[in-house]
Amino acid sequence: MTSKDRVLRAFLRQDTDRVPINYFANAGIDRRLKAHYGLATDDNEGLRRALGVDFRGVGAHYTGPKLHADIPERGINIDNWGIRTRWIENPSGGYWDYCEFPLKDADVKTIRNWPMPSPDDFDYSHIADACERNRDYCIVLGDAGVGDIINSAGMIRSMEQVLIDLALDEEAGLLYIDRRAEIMLEVMRRSFEAAKGRIDVLWMGEDLGTQIAPLISLELYRKHLRPRHQPFIDLAKKYGARVMIHTCGSSSWVYPDFIEMGIDGVDSLQPEAVNMSPGYLKKTFGDKLLLHSLISTAAGPIVYGTPEDTRQYCREMLDILAPGGGYCFAPSHCLQDNTPTENAVAMYEVARAYK
Repeated sequence: MTSKDRVLRAFLRQDTDRVPINYFANAGIDRRLKAHYGLATDDNEGLRRALGVDFRGVGAHYTGPKLHADIPERGINIDNWGIRTRWIENPSGGYWDYCEFPLKDADVKTIRNWPMPSPDDFDYSHIADACERNRDYCIVLGDAGVGDIINSAGMIRSMEQVLIDLALDEEAGLLYIDRRAEIMLEVMRRSFEAAKGRIDVLWMGEDLGTQIAPLISLELYRKHLRPRHQPFIDLAKKYGARVMIHTCGSSSWVYPDFIEMGIDGVDSLQPEAVNMSPGYLKKTFGDKLLLHSLISTAAGPIVYGTPEDTRQYCREMLDILAPGGGYCFAPSHCLQDNTPTENAVAMYEVARAYK
């Protein structure tokens, strides 16, 4: 089978020659994996081939002006939405942490005039060539930030304020959410148009759970988030694409709504969260939703065990999730930098060999 055939059959819960595979990793473990396979540090395609990854991403590149100046004297980077991050070191590497939240107390006028990227300032011209070049793979448009409301708005307005915005119908917060969504939806529309029907999956996101409970109520989801997610799903369906949504934490409470909305698959499934165990998800939703990930990067053998522990764990997960199709093997989040290289290698060896 081609990678495309393998993934699309998994969406249909049909048999495949092996389980489809995907890969996400932080920079440190990514560099070590490339070194393990004798690859250059920028050889992303080479690593995906070595691991057996069946997915390839395409998308428009921003080519417009930088809208918000960095603050180098304070070590702060600012992206084109105005989101501020600062590099935080840890014993295994580091990460860019969100800070300062410049729109936390902003009023409607400030948010209405806040500089945001224009869909006109993206380059869509290369998308068709990228689709052709990757025609044997499952071609994915988007990422976990597409259509996302709570996380992305929280990056600039603070998580506390965004939850208040949703609960109290705060006009300023909802305006930011809608401005961002309108821009992203148009970028996705132009990207689909440029791809000429060759996008297989739209990947979008919305973190909806803590480790122990929902982050918001179902009522609030239906009031504010579902109506803003639906246009992205409808757009994908118009162009013949499937939809997969990234949902962190204890999120299965909203999956019946996802099914009604036309979502085809769920991603970033954390097996240690409440009501997210592999057996429960497979039994409850496996006939309606593609399950993508569930290989824990937060605890357990991949982080703390041996390669043999990792192999046993991955086989056990596959024994639960692979029968009957409808599963794609992937880490529950990016592989973290404290993951031993040999364990990451072992997990993908098991996935490629599993029948």
